[in-house]
Amino acid sequence: MSETEHIRILIVNGVNLGCLGTREVNVYGSVSFEEHLSEMRERFPQTEISYFQSDREGEVAEAITLARNLHGIILNAGAYTHTSVVVADAVRAAKCPVVEVHISNLFGREQYRRNSMLSSACAGFISGFGLQSYDLAVEALLMKFRHQAIKPQLV
Repeated sequence: MSETEHIRILIVNGVNLGCLGTREVNVYGSVSFEEHLSEMRERFPQTEISYFQSDREGEVAEAITLARNLHGIILNAGAYTHTSVVVADAVRAAKCPVVEVHISNLFGREQYRRNSMLSSACAGFISGFGLQSYDLAVEALLMKFRHQAIKPQLV
């Protein structure tokens, strides 16, 4: 990968994450994802960051499946993390590394949140750093590509 080549990353947010900034602000904070995404794009100018959010399980899976020619996916599936074989299968079929991200510390919450259907299919897992969890995922993917010179598999 050349120094001038943009790394292309898709962020996929699942159920209820369209309400960030207004939903359970004591857990998820008061900043909308769109605000944070704008800041992320400024912090990572050499990274092309696209974004998709849906409350529908099939649409989340489809966004992952259709993510061709990308260097990586950052996935916060919301509650589908704990229940969705469909999303897990889409992650397994992804042509690029997928990093599972969560805003809250899942292991500090209810017991059922500690089980992820997705983690075993993902390249990594980041949880508990608020919206900065997404930034950490971008950093992890950038390090992975710089050190391993991984190219996306073109389909």
